[in-house]
Amino acid sequence: MGGSGPSWLTVVQCVVAGVVVGLVAVEAGSWRGELRRSGVRWSATWSLALAAVCLLNGLVGVAPPGPVGGAILFARFCAFGAAVVLALPAVQAYACGPAARLPVTLLVSWFAAAAALWWTTPLLHAGFGPDGLPVHGALVPIVELVPVVLVGAYVLRAVRGLEVTTAGTVVAACAVLAMVTLVAGAVAPSTSAAELLRGLWVLPLVAGLEVLAAARVRAVRRAADRRARMRDAIAHVSNAAWLVRTPDDLLLTARDRCRELLGDPSIQGTLRPLSRDRFVTEFYSADGHALLPDEQSFLRDLARVVSNAAERHTLTTKLRRAAYTDALTGLHNRPALDKHLAAVLGKAEVESTRVAVLFCGLSGFRHANDLRGREWGDRLLQRVAAQLREVLGDGAFVARHGGDDFVAVIERAPGDTELLALARRVHQRFEHLTHRSPATPLSVGVAAWRPGEVRDVDGLVRGADLAMQAAQRTGRGAAFYDEALRAEFVARTTMRRELEAAIGAGDIVVHFQPLTDSETLEVVALEALARWRRHGELVLPKEWLPLAEETGLIVEIGRQVFTAAREASERYELPVAVNVSARQLDEADFVRQVEQSWGPGAWHRLTIEVTESALLHDQAHAREALATLAARGVRIALDDFGTGYNSLARLGDLPVHVIKVDQAFVRASGTPEGDAVLRAVLAVARAHGLEVVAEGVERAEELTTLVGMGVGVVQGFMLGRPAPTLPIRGRRPAPRLVGRPTAAVPVQRLAPAATA
Repeated sequence: MGGSGPSWLTVVQCVVAGVVVGLVAVEAGSWRGELRRSGVRWSATWSLALAAVCLLNGLVGVAPPGPVGGAILFARFCAFGAAVVLALPAVQAYACGPAARLPVTLLVSWFAAAAALWWTTPLLHAGFGPDGLPVHGALVPIVELVPVVLVGAYVLRAVRGLEVTTAGTVVAACAVLAMVTLVAGAVAPSTSAAELLRGLWVLPLVAGLEVLAAARVRAVRRAADRRARMRDAIAHVSNAAWLVRTPDDLLLTARDRCRELLGDPSIQGTLRPLSRDRFVTEFYSADGHALLPDEQSFLRDLARVVSNAAERHTLTTKLRRAAYTDALTGLHNRPALDKHLAAVLGKAEVESTRVAVLFCGLSGFRHANDLRGREWGDRLLQRVAAQLREVLGDGAFVARHGGDDFVAVIERAPGDTELLALARRVHQRFEHLTHRSPATPLSVGVAAWRPGEVRDVDGLVRGADLAMQAAQRTGRGAAFYDEALRAEFVARTTMRRELEAAIGAGDIVVHFQPLTDSETLEVVALEALARWRRHGELVLPKEWLPLAEETGLIVEIGRQVFTAAREASERYELPVAVNVSARQLDEADFVRQVEQSWGPGAWHRLTIEVTESALLHDQAHAREALATLAARGVRIALDDFGTGYNSLARLGDLPVHVIKVDQAFVRASGTPEGDAVLRAVLAVARAHGLEVVAEGVERAEELTTLVGMGVGVVQGFMLGRPAPTLPIRGRRPAPRLVGRPTAAVPVQRLAPAATA
């Protein structure tokens, strides 16, 4: 001291102080997450305290003796105390040492007492000597060395269990050198050499501390980078979960990432299913290698990602299966069919190959299902699905189109002849499934797409459907959608459109055919028959009635016929018979339709004719509806008697009043066999108390035979053809009809209700 100019030691110490402050500032600017939590903050604070000691040591060398020099000496003493106190939390943060609160409290109290002694007694500072050097009191060695010893003991206890590293060795050597220098300076007399030692002790400690801080920062950053790579690996596996096909593939991907990141090729992974579609995943080191806590946490996080992905994949698979699979049969459903067929047609266009569609349907399934119950129907559909898989093999895409309809798609289809033969084999294979249920035969329609044609998924399926319907109508069991069938479909579509227009325009009229007394030929009743008048000419019933029944238009036609029959009954004062088809009987509100169409009262003048085949669809519903009408006075006639199933056995169960003998039996009359059959039919009718009407009487010999057998009422072209006016045979019924018009009875349009 003395103010003669800065010495080299002063310059070095000031430079070191500046360097330390700069390093701390740079490190503080780069603190992030892990660094902030790593204990570097305490190390930096300790470094700043040591930098202050260095700076003040340098200032002591240039400060003049006196109050300024004394103040700088006191500031150096305070900075020294702060450095000693801060050493405890810094070491604790670095080495995870024991609690340092008590030692810190003791040291703070120690230096506070020393500061009081500094200004009140010469025990610590006795002024300056003649040479300008500070004169230290007798307690200086004790005041400075006791805290240093306490800190040294704490440091030894804190670092006792740490792994020896290069940085740790360097720091230990620097700390020993600094302590030796400090002790030497504290116990030496107040000389220039002693002051030199007091200024030098902090330099090795600062150097060691900066080495330690740098090593610590590098280690923390390496750990942070590793954790970042772990997060990247988890993100990579999470993204891969949306791309891999199975959870096992994702497990392998995650395992490989673990091996690469942790550097352990023995890491294995397991994926085990639990209940309720849950999964548990585990990664472990097969060679028993101990894993660090952050590595264990990484493996647990990765395992959760794989487990969640497996659960999501399972749920997605179930949802996809539910969206594209029929729950009852296990086949593909209609959306899956449309999607697959569109893809197949695109592929076939590129390959220039054919694609075939087989449309399979069970005729009469709905009625059989209502009769036998839903469980029976479900079992039948499941058997059909199983048989289709077996017959068509794995090469065919089989789907349930809806209801009792099934569709099969065949890629690289053979020629038309082979396809039709395949359809026939499918039909024949299912005959054994329905041999006990004649009402549910399987029909197969085939449609083929050829390269160059328009890719129309709906059109191709619709063509196969139309072929199946044609197979049902013809009873062949299998049909191919060709040009003839396409033309027939166009014609049927046109006829349906015209028939719908005719119903709305009143072009459906009613003609009446007489039922006459077999002896007097007197007209005793009328049968109302619907006729279609198109462009001024009548269309034969056989050309449009089947279409009307198939499309359901017969229901509206029937309502109009009932209304016209009621008008004719009132006009001619005769009973009127109306034919009712199976489609009309199937209507749930059939009785209400008849009530609304026929009108109130006069039920005794109405006869409803039904065929035996119509009663086969839903016997319970038909019997209930007919019984309800019979209870009101309506007469029920069984038309075409003898041509259906189990006719004789059903007579006692049905509410029937009249049987109409089919014209086939009438034509066979006059022969021993034919007469025997007629007598048997009449005997059955008499046994059940039923009236008999003979249909199709065309010859006088037939009429004579029927009269001889006691048949009271006959009907046929010989006795009167259907006509729009009242046909007259034999004696006129009564003079009250004179003067009444005999014009055709037009059909009236009605609101919903009634049948024909």
